[in-house]
Amino acid sequence: MANKISSYIDDVRTEMKKVNWLSKDELMGSTGVVAIFSVIMGCFLFVADFSISELISWFLGR
Repeated sequence: MANKISSYIDDVRTEMKKVNWLSKDELMGSTGVVAIFSVIMGCFLFVADFSISELISWFLGR
């Protein structure tokens, strides 16, 4: 059992050395894109939800 755990840990270390990590500039750029997209989608969903809610309320005569 201990041999399997040791082998697993060695394999994880080997694979982690192969990972291509992002630079700080690439990470900051990607984070900015995600943040901006999230704000845009949030605004779109707010407008869509509010519009549909008002339309349904108008149809029901409230």
